[in-house]
Amino acid sequence: MKWKTIALTGLFALLSFFACTNNTASNEPAARQEAPLELTAEEREAFLEKGSYITATTFSALSGKLRSALQEEGVPGAVAYCNLVAYPLVDSLSQVHQATIRRTSLKIRNPKDKPTATELAVLETYHANAEKGASLLPGVVAIDQSTVAYYAPILTQELCLQCHGKIGETLKAEDYTLVKELYPEDEAIGYQSGDLRGMWSVTFRR
Repeated sequence: MKWKTIALTGLFALLSFFACTNNTASNEPAARQEAPLELTAEEREAFLEKGSYITATTFSALSGKLRSALQEEGVPGAVAYCNLVAYPLVDSLSQVHQATIRRTSLKIRNPKDKPTATELAVLETYHANAEKGASLLPGVVAIDQSTVAYYAPILTQELCLQCHGKIGETLKAEDYTLVKELYPEDEAIGYQSGDLRGMWSVTFRR
C-alpha cells in the first residue's frame, strides 16, 4: 500500500469557521476580541511543539506507572491503576502545564472520555485517513481568541493489548471480566498493535 500524508488542514479550517461563527454571535464588545482567530504560521509551529511536549510528558508518566502496575500485579493491578490513579495524574499534569488534557476515542472505556462534537469530527477524520493508509498528523486550531486546541492520534501499543486487545487472544477472558465490573459499558477492546486507539485533545491558553 502506498503511504501518503494527508494533513488535517481542511478540518481545522472548518473548526476555525465554526469557532468564528460562535464568537461573532456573542455580545462581547469588539474591543475585547484582541487576537484574530486564524493562527499565524509562527503560532501554529509553537503550539504544535507545545502540544507535542505536553502529550509526550503525560504519556511518559502514564505508561511508566502502568507498566509498573502490570509487572507487579498483572492486569488486575493495571485496571485498578487506570480506574483510581490515571485520571488524578492527568489532572495534576493539566495543572502543571496550565492546560486541559484529555484522551478520547470512538470506542471509550470510561464515560468521562466521551468525545465532544468537535473531538468526534477530528476522530472521524483520523479514522478515515487511517483507512486510506495515510499518515496521521497532529494539528492545532484556535477555539477562540484566547484558547487553542491541540489534537494528536494515539496508536495502540503492545502494552495496551492486555487490557484492550482481542478477547481470548491478547486479552484474557478472566481479565476482561474485571474490566467489565468497573466499566459495564466498555467498548474499548478488539485492538491490534498499531491500530488507531483514539486521540489526545489538549486545550491551553493562546
